[in-house]
Amino acid sequence: MKKKRFAYRVYPTVDQQQVLARSFGCARAVYNDYVARRNALFEAGENLAEDSDVTARKVLVDAKQPGGDRTYLAEVSAVMLQQSVRDAQQGFANFFASVSGKRKGPKMRPPRLKSKRQTTHKIRFTRNANFRLEHVPGQKWGWLKLPKMPPIKTRMTRVLPSEPSSVTITQWADGTYEASFVVEVAPKPALAPTYQAAGVDLGITDLAIITTDTGDARKVANPRMLKRAQRKLGRLQRSLSRRAKGSANRNKARVKVAKQHRKVAHARKDYHHKVARQLVDETQALAVEDLHVAGLITNRRLAKAISDVGWGMLQRLIREKANEAGRQVHVIDRFYPSTQLCSTCGHKDGKKPLHIRSWACSACGTVHDRDINAAKNIMIAAGLSEIANDCGGCIRPHPGDGSPYEAVTPSQHAPQTA
Repeated sequence: MKKKRFAYRVYPTVDQQQVLARSFGCARAVYNDYVARRNALFEAGENLAEDSDVTARKVLVDAKQPGGDRTYLAEVSAVMLQQSVRDAQQGFANFFASVSGKRKGPKMRPPRLKSKRQTTHKIRFTRNANFRLEHVPGQKWGWLKLPKMPPIKTRMTRVLPSEPSSVTITQWADGTYEASFVVEVAPKPALAPTYQAAGVDLGITDLAIITTDTGDARKVANPRMLKRAQRKLGRLQRSLSRRAKGSANRNKARVKVAKQHRKVAHARKDYHHKVARQLVDETQALAVEDLHVAGLITNRRLAKAISDVGWGMLQRLIREKANEAGRQVHVIDRFYPSTQLCSTCGHKDGKKPLHIRSWACSACGTVHDRDINAAKNIMIAAGLSEIANDCGGCIRPHPGDGSPYEAVTPSQHAPQTA
């Protein structure tokens, strides 16, 4: 069984929105109290004198007692407040693990205080909060019952496969509300793959360039969702800039801008889901490159285009869907020169500017499409494909050798080429 998240739109009434706003504020208050107290203890050199659980008790229990600093916390669910404090505790745990080197990836920062002016708010309830989703099969609408709140109208686009372990209520910047449930689902049987192996090169002109072990190559178009909506976004943002700060009309204009950005994000995510699903269903073993997207967007000429294409999201979806379907994903080192090597003979032809989209190998004379050649090299680097040398032997990359390839036995994924 695997855990997945199912999200539904919810439509609270005006009174329910006020109750939710109070809940968001209480969750933010206990989070900030915990972070502020731990920071104060650290600055005073007393962070080891008080355990994190003791701090949690002071901001959760003592503060809402009669005579406490925040007696209004008793008006909302205690489970929601506990989850907010646990988020702060997990943030500190991740920070210390990152500093000590136990956590891989980029360095984490310690948790920061949340502002009441932030546009996205979240609260989470676990199973012991006794929440429930009432829904009659076949009906479009259901009712979500949360502790200390009246039932909230919920749009049921699909039926939950099992009992949820938690529910997260989110208010987005455009004013819409969403309830997401974490449930356990049984893995679905994977489809029979069309290809045994494929290499995927990500780009800006085309979202993905795919080559397979059968020699097929295709390019997946980049829809450029943000660029399509740029004209309307510009008009809405100009309208926003003309509104007086703090006015009701400025807030209305802000919501319009947020709605347009949310449409762009949803369209991009839907497209990436479909591309990743097709890739995983068709291929048994995938080879992708490890892109450092955070570093690439520092290029001020390409930052907007790179952010619009969404490489990071597509790579994450490919890995998740492949893991669910039992497929293999090989990640190639980000410094591998896939655009410089000839996929026919292995000759390294040097760096090439971005405007060169095709080139001829100076060693064997083969004319390559820049992106298709890179996708082939990615598949070769993962050991999913081979090239032929002058003696007819099969060769593939070897990280310990000075040259990029070494002779090996032909792979079961692809036949030896002439």
